[in-house]
Amino acid sequence: MRFLGINAIFHDPAAALVVNGKVVAAAEEERFSRRKHGKRPLPFSAWELPEQAAAWCLREAGIGPEDVDAVAYSYDPALVRQAPDGDWEELRTRYAVRAPLFLATALPGLDPAQVRYVPHHVAHAASAGLASPWRDCAVLVCDGRGEDVSHLAGRYRDGELEVLATQRLPHSLGLLYEEVTEHLGFMRSSDEYKVMAMASYGTPRHLAELRELICSTGDGGFRAGPVDWNGYAKALQKGEPWTADHADLAASVQTRLEEVLLELAAWLHERTGERRLALAGGVALNCVANTRLLAEGPFDEVWVQPAAGDSGTALGGALHLAQAYGEPAAPMTSAALGRGFTDEELGAWLEVARVPHSRPADLAAAVAAELAADRIVAWFQGRSEYGPRALGQRSLLAHPGHARNTERLNDVKGREQFRPIAPMVLESRAGEIFGRGPTPSPYMLFVHDVHPDWRDRIPAVVHVDGTARIQTVSPAAQPLMARVLAEFECLTGLPVVVNTSLNTAGRPMVDDPRDALECFGSSPVEVLALGPYLVRRAEVFGS
Repeated sequence: MRFLGINAIFHDPAAALVVNGKVVAAAEEERFSRRKHGKRPLPFSAWELPEQAAAWCLREAGIGPEDVDAVAYSYDPALVRQAPDGDWEELRTRYAVRAPLFLATALPGLDPAQVRYVPHHVAHAASAGLASPWRDCAVLVCDGRGEDVSHLAGRYRDGELEVLATQRLPHSLGLLYEEVTEHLGFMRSSDEYKVMAMASYGTPRHLAELRELICSTGDGGFRAGPVDWNGYAKALQKGEPWTADHADLAASVQTRLEEVLLELAAWLHERTGERRLALAGGVALNCVANTRLLAEGPFDEVWVQPAAGDSGTALGGALHLAQAYGEPAAPMTSAALGRGFTDEELGAWLEVARVPHSRPADLAAAVAAELAADRIVAWFQGRSEYGPRALGQRSLLAHPGHARNTERLNDVKGREQFRPIAPMVLESRAGEIFGRGPTPSPYMLFVHDVHPDWRDRIPAVVHVDGTARIQTVSPAAQPLMARVLAEFECLTGLPVVVNTSLNTAGRPMVDDPRDALECFGSSPVEVLALGPYLVRRAEVFGS
């Protein structure tokens, strides 16, 4: 059976297709529309249908809208019992009620009667619990909000979800983190990871006060605020320089978030006795909190959905329907679920663009040599990633042994200099370089301590607190990237390269060849590895 999942209610519109219990395709609409997080000017900043992503998913499977057995829409308007956003909530609910008709218009041939509403947090839970490597596990969902809750705690037993606790709005850890993100001059529902990065520069000196305002309630839920952020640091306008007060506020909120998550996990473990925990929801993208949950929490294993934010509810909704129709979900083994292109298609783009290029006999060796020569390489290979992390499909690569490459890459991307860049490392070598966090770690969702004797060897990827958000690479899962890493080690003695997303500030990650060529042409990147082809800036621009 064929199940199409749709997220189109808050932000990060996305589509996913599950066929016979297996994920065939999944993609965010922003990769097609080039509008990051699917945001438009008000009043249409949310509710964008993932028309292009959904149509692509169907094409990838070779089917049409009329061939879909059911559509999961990851929001149930019937569950909305309060209106924290006033008139906006009413409009959102009306939109969701009409979503089946909108979908039928966007995908001609689709029967509106095939649309099934899946509660937002149930879709999040399914994206973690059903996609994880386990049939039985505890599941914890924490984000900004769904219909009228912001949290779900439960467990999966043989694919069936038992909900044990939820948290009603207005209490929300995700919305609280969004508030401080905006207070610190960043974009809410977009830049929360900047607060996590800034926290490493501060001291959590406001913990005592925040523990009074933000706390678990002993029944699987919590209380979150309200908090007067002005009492801790003045609000920053976009572009204003931040101070130690702002870093201390970020550190305090980050630490309190981690503490409350540990308390929620302890309650859930006591209720379920499970050894394994699956995480989803936007808060699950907080890799520092994830690491502390694994290191200090009661669960032996923690698995995080790589598309943990709202885009992942498209996948979760489809998996939930598959399970409901008697088709157990197969574990998710890769996030490379987006668009891919043949060598011939990529070559045709280069010919149309009249870009000088070569096709080296050994691409991995050629790219490793460019990296060893301290050149920045734009890396475009295979199917694009589902979720916000670049995982070796659409990446910017660089030499980790030069400290200046942190600033250099942040300049290329046009982003704040306090933000760290991440390492890719051969899975077999990770243990000798990085500690504390789990290995393997293929989705870049945990932080790891960098062993002291390696910090001076790979300074570009070491954050101010001595950690790195690593991605481990196995030859079985990513043979070409594993060969690049092996060749790079032969040349430099380092089995690590810098990996950051292939995009510039404020723009979605590169997805198709046109995006790649535009990014290469408009940013100071020396080399583009587009499939089997190499494009060198010196050969294109003469310098």
